[in-house]
Parts: sequence; C-alpha cells; structure tokens
Amino acid sequence: MNPLFLLFVILLPTASGALLCACKGRPFRVLADVTLLITTLTSVCCWILLIRGVNGALELVRFAPQLALTLRLDGLGRFFVGIVCTLWPLTVLYARAYMRHEEHLPMFFGFFTMSYGATLGVAMAGNLFTMYCFYELLTLATVPLVMQPMTKAAAHATRMYFLFSIGGAAFAFASMMFLLANGASGPFEAGGNLAGHSFISDDVTYLFWLFGFLGFGVKAAIFPLHHWLPKASVAPTPVTALLHAVAVVKSGAFAVIRLTWYCFGVDLLEGSWAQTAAILITSFTIVYGSTVAVKESHFKRRLAYSTVANLSYILFGVVLMTPSGLSAGLLHMAAHACIKILSFFCAGAVLHNTGRESIYELDGLGRRMPVTFVCFTLSAFALMGLPPLNGFVSKWQLLTAAAESGGLGYVGAGALLLSALLTAIYMLTCARRAWFPDKDADLSGLPAVKEASWEMLVPMVILALGTVLCGVFSQPILHVTDAIARGLM
Repeated sequence: MNPLFLLFVILLPTASGALLCACKGRPFRVLADVTLLITTLTSVCCWILLIRGVNGALELVRFAPQLALTLRLDGLGRFFVGIVCTLWPLTVLYARAYMRHEEHLPMFFGFFTMSYGATLGVAMAGNLFTMYCFYELLTLATVPLVMQPMTKAAAHATRMYFLFSIGGAAFAFASMMFLLANGASGPFEAGGNLAGHSFISDDVTYLFWLFGFLGFGVKAAIFPLHHWLPKASVAPTPVTALLHAVAVVKSGAFAVIRLTWYCFGVDLLEGSWAQTAAILITSFTIVYGSTVAVKESHFKRRLAYSTVANLSYILFGVVLMTPSGLSAGLLHMAAHACIKILSFFCAGAVLHNTGRESIYELDGLGRRMPVTFVCFTLSAFALMGLPPLNGFVSKWQLLTAAAESGGLGYVGAGALLLSALLTAIYMLTCARRAWFPDKDADLSGLPAVKEASWEMLVPMVILALGTVLCGVFSQPILHVTDAIARGLM
C-alpha cells in the first residue's frame, strides 16, 4: 500500500478528536456514537494495513539533516498496532455505558480519540525522533483524561503524571541526543544504529542507554518511577483501562524495545553493567508491585500495582537481550493487554453499578453480577499463569528465556515465580469474596445490585474469549514474536 495511508490512519482519529472537543452541548449518545464510528473505522484501516503491508517509508518533514519526521511500519510496529487497534473500539463501546452520566464529555471523547492517533504514531514512527515526538503528544493527549473527574484527587494525580512524564522525557531526550550526535539518526534497524561504532566510549554509551531506559521506563512504571500509575486510577475506568493496559504503559515498553534493540543494539549492551542494572531494576519492580498489590485494599489500585509488576515482566524479557527474551516480552505485552483491560472492565462495572471500591465490599457480588465475575475470575487465572490461558504461555516463555540466559536471568526467574504466587493471592482474594463471602459479611444490599449493561458485557466476554483462544492457539502469535525478535519481520 502507499505510505500515505499511514498518515491518513494517524490523522483520522487525531483530527476527529480535536473536532469532538469543540462539540459542546451535543447529546451524550451523539458523542459516543461518533467516537465509536471513528475508532472502528480507524481500526478497520489499521487491519487493512496489517494484512496488505506498506511499501517503503513516508518522510513528512525534515527539520535538519539529522531530524526528520518519518512514518514506517515494520514488524514490531505492526505487532503493536495490532494490539492497539483491536482493543480501542472495545473500550469505546464500554465507555458508552460507563460515561453516560459523567460530565465534561466532549473533552473526554475528544482526547480519548486523539490519544488513539498519538499511540498509532508511536507504533508507526520510522525513527527515534519521530517516535519521541508522538510519545510526547501522547502525554499531552492523556493528561486531560486523567483530569476528567475535575476533583482534587484527579488534579493531584494529573500533576504527578505530568511531572513524572516530563522528567522521563528529559532523560529520554538526553539518550536521543547522544544517538543523534553519534550518527544514529537513520531509520530503526534490527541490529541497532550504533552497531560497529567502536569510537564511542563504552561506559558513556551504557550510561546514555540507561538514561533512555529510565526515561521511557517512566510510562512503563519501573520502580521508583511508578508512583503516578496507581494515582491515575482516579480517572474513569475506560481511561485507566487504556492507561494501564494499552496506550501509555505499553508505549513506554515499546519505546524501550526500540531504544534497546533498534537504536543502541544488544550486541553493544549485552554483558554490560547497564544490562545488569536494568535486570535488577525490573526484577525488583516485579516483586515490589506484586507485594504492594497484596496489601492494597482498593480494587482498582490493586490492579494498578499489578500492572506495575507485569510491565516489568515485559521489560525483563527485553533486557535479557536475547531473541527468546524479546519474543517472550512481546508475547506478554499482548497477553497482559488483553488480561488487564478485562480485569479493569470488571472492576469498573462493579464501581459503576454498585459504587463499591474496596475489596471487602465485593462479598457476594458474584451472585448478582455472574457474567462480570466469571470474566474477572478468568482474568485472575490468566494473570497468575494458569494453563492453557494466554498468561501461562507468555510467563512460560519468559521463564524459559531467563533459564537459557543463566546468571542474572535466574534472579529474574525467581522474581517471576514469587510474583506468580503473590498474583494468585491478590487476584483470587477478590474472586473468592465475590463467589464465597465471609459468614459475617453484610449482604443486605445485594438485592439492589444488577448485572452490567450489554455495552459493558460484550467487550468483557470478547476479551475473556480472547484470553482463552490466544492461550490455546498461541503458536501463530509465537511465530510472529519469534520472527520479530530474530529480525525477520
């Protein structure tokens, strides 16, 4: 296909979102339906791109000899686009029910749609400078979404998210400038743009890669730069589902993959002290996030800390710097996106229909919201790695890659196993309360509780089926992730 189609796919939701922001006074149904139409059309166009492919790259503008905005869709970008374009329309359908009685709806639907365009821009970027620009546009588009409730808690969460994002952007910018200064200004290359540049001081190279790892890692919520993520759970559930499962956090992980495998190159970084530091940071974050999730009593914040841990599953696979590690990390990126957005949808349905936010308030809800909690229980089994669900496949691949690496890989493997145990505790505790309440639990309010509407249930059921099918029929996905990791796509 003509590369101009890449620009069209990005501009469609971006321009439409800007117009939606100006539609003040329009009825909710009009805003919701138009947003669903735009996102569905964008996703259809994305799937056409994925199936037919794109010939060449599209240079939009060149600011300087080393700075050009360029769009290009390679194997890694196609994989990320596939995740994003599949899950975004489901979230909009969910939002049609969830946001019906909320305020500031033009702002919500407008920036929600613009965020889609920014995320696709990150995925379709042809070089580091382009990816960095869209990465920052994604921050600007999602800040109003965190702020949407217009409460003090939302204002505090927004400030924290913005400040952490700006700080991370500064570190990532330093890493980008190092690459540009050393001639690595061309398109992404599977072996890295710095391959063969022996004149660069090794320690300086490692330091600037670590700057980029930490900078982009802010959105991937690595410790101790994760505090914004649980705070952002004050946003409406459609926002937190995308923040914690698809758009922002996965863009952070995606950017780390680009920086490590397509800019610096693993041949340059493997065995360095910077790799050791990254493995230790991700391993600690895995255990930390899971441990805090066990202690957290707020339903959505528990899932947020779970996200902190699972994002470092992905990063751990990436910084193993082996093809099997990258393949496993990509597989978990897709599996976690499906699982976590499902669990957030279930938590949002509980909040929307009952107003209950805490774990102890879930007692007996499985009897009144059976479809919601069947889906949640399935997501719990998948997240803890129970076969044959998709979470089991991705975690098994990560453990296998860690064992093959040896050395510090065993440290990460231990963190993964401990996290699996903690995941079983914090997820099954919620499911157990819903299905088997304590004897002294107050169940007097249950008769008034109703199941979620069809607009919420349909996305949940689709995602639940996807969790099963992507686990049972995982081989096609594995072939894709292996091909990307080995530079064949």
